[in-house]
Amino acid sequence: MAVASVVIPTGQWLAPDDGTRWWFDSGSAALDFAYTGTIVAEQADGGPLDDSGAGIELLHSLDNLIAWLAERFGSVQGAPRPGDLDDARGLRDSIARLAVASSLGTELVASDIDIVNLFAATPDVPPALGGGTRQAGHASVRTQQALSTLAREAVRLFGPEAGGRIRSCSAEDCSLIYLDTSRAGSRRWCSMQRCGNRAKVRKHRAKAASAA
Repeated sequence: MAVASVVIPTGQWLAPDDGTRWWFDSGSAALDFAYTGTIVAEQADGGPLDDSGAGIELLHSLDNLIAWLAERFGSVQGAPRPGDLDDARGLRDSIARLAVASSLGTELVASDIDIVNLFAATPDVPPALGGGTRQAGHASVRTQQALSTLAREAVRLFGPEAGGRIRSCSAEDCSLIYLDTSRAGSRRWCSMQRCGNRAKVRKHRAKAASAA
């Protein structure tokens, strides 16, 4: 029986050009990681980005990477290695391409699968049972451990465990991808507060115009 991995919080703030931040919970830490890069631009086949605030490069530096990881794993131990940023971007971009393919129902590219598997094969952040009297291992994680844990999350995400629940928002002007974790598998929107409410407003206006 597999040992449960660490639980990583999901969701992050996105900042559209109008400056109004909104909370997007993709349902998966691996997908959240993908949204530190240009996943939306790739899905749009070179077309303009939507107004979600996603699809913008967030990992400009090692400091950006460490800050993003620290929000999910706690403190990150030691100075990052020079290649950590390139490693993180490479893993992230592979996850992004796999997410787009999964949402479209197209074949996953073997080279992207290989990259995810490579990172997943390295030591990850081990789970720990609370209530003990001793600290086993490091009190904080290393960058490569965090990347391995995200890669293992991606293995679950794109494997049979997700059950085909990787979807894109139903709004015509939104292409955000998420994991539908609802019990009934009926999630339609990237956010009910965002695209869901917009759809309700449009439906109401159309109904009012028809009645008029």
